Amino acid sequence: MELEQIRVELKSKMKASRYLHSIGVEEVSHDLALIYNYDSDKAVLAGILHDCAKFLTDEELLMECKKYQLPVTEIEGRCPFLLHAKVGAAFAQYIYGVEDKDILNAITYHTTGRPAMSLLEKIVFLADYIEPGRKPLPRIQKIREAAYMNLDLAVYMTLDNVLKYLMNTNREVDCMAESALLYYKELLE
Repeated sequence: MELEQIRVELKSKMKASRYLHSIGVEEVSHDLALIYNYDSDKAVLAGILHDCAKFLTDEELLMECKKYQLPVTEIEGRCPFLLHAKVGAAFAQYIYGVEDKDILNAITYHTTGRPAMSLLEKIVFLADYIEPGRKPLPRIQKIREAAYMNLDLAVYMTLDNVLKYLMNTNREVDCMAESALLYYKELLE
């Protein structure tokens, strides 16, 4: 499916605020791809599609996991909203025709991150966090600055922010995010 077709379809399915967020992620993904010499077309596609399943309810996300035979971890079973990333990758592949594994992985891991992310995975992970429409977050300006100079540092700072927020608000932490934080902490030391 062509990029403009994808935009039109997503706009019709998403709340206006979610669509604007997706456009913001698309734009930041494009910019980061240019800075880090990555294929900007792939970054744009991953950016616009990263939340393509975010409009589904928890029940619908669980049903789509069954439909596409996607594994559901214990924490995802308790917090099904986390599944929008996995289901989004399935939608990207089966509905929007994306075959590129790097794009599919970038969508899959845009929420939790993971150890040893590819360049595209880091780009989309960060673009999702730093896009201009995001509400003010702790250290967001420093993370934005880091993203344009040192992706690994920005990934670490983002994971650190997210995990601190989850712990401070007594929310569950996905073990993939914890593993990613440890990986990037060791990488930077």
